[in-house]
Amino acid sequence: MKFTTLLQPADLMGHLADPDWLVVDCRFDLTNPQAGEAAWAHAHIPGATYAHLDRDLSGPVTPRSGRHPLPAPQAFAETLSRWGVKPKTQVVVYDDSAGQLAARLWWMLHWMGHDAVAVLDGGLQAWVAHGGTQDNFSPGRPASGFVAHPRSGMTVDANRLVGMLATDACLLVDARATERFEGRSEPLDTVAGHVPGAVNHPSQWNLRPDGRLLAPAELRPRWAETLQTRAGDETVCMCGSGVTACHNLLAMAVAGIPGGRLYAGSWSEWIRDPGRAVAGGLA
Repeated sequence: MKFTTLLQPADLMGHLADPDWLVVDCRFDLTNPQAGEAAWAHAHIPGATYAHLDRDLSGPVTPRSGRHPLPAPQAFAETLSRWGVKPKTQVVVYDDSAGQLAARLWWMLHWMGHDAVAVLDGGLQAWVAHGGTQDNFSPGRPASGFVAHPRSGMTVDANRLVGMLATDACLLVDARATERFEGRSEPLDTVAGHVPGAVNHPSQWNLRPDGRLLAPAELRPRWAETLQTRAGDETVCMCGSGVTACHNLLAMAVAGIPGGRLYAGSWSEWIRDPGRAVAGGLA
């Protein structure tokens, strides 16, 4: 059985020693970029490798990019090869942030054409609550020579997004917290507000109080209210830097609404060009 969206701790228990399974720890703190890796080095799900958001899941930041631009496909393929990902590898990704960081790697593997990847529902907290153990050993794997098959239709760049919004060709959904979307608070970027025409669906709306994803039957009406008459493939998701937007794409997939695309540059890229309009904003 191939897991392509979510996976429960019980599903992982019997596969920790399975060479065809790979567990990846995606813990990260935007305010302390070394904290996640330090936490992994101290204790992690047995056998887990570590994915650093800045180093492994992002490309170089430029004067025109957002805070976490996507890496070049070949560069990311080299990372996956270093981790030992093969065509039949079942990848399991987790964090301690209700999947909102791990979803970035989930989306990126699908982007690379590798569909056998799932987010551990509830993350490290759910693993521990289920009786899962931790250690600080990382055995590593032989390089696999991973070959990327990137799916170009999964992303939208800023220039294309401008045209799509002008012709009402998409619904732009922003995953940031409402106070950031409305421009009442902006802790990370230099300009507050949102892209004109965007609607807000905070990624927290996808979650139960315990950090697990809502059931499909609960997600569908929430997303129906946000999307109105739009189909999944008419939806573009964004956030601050292209990370938590992937959590919305995961939730849509679990809800049975496939086809959403990612504006990877997101708000932190949008505001790099002063010619792009901004709605809301601090007085």
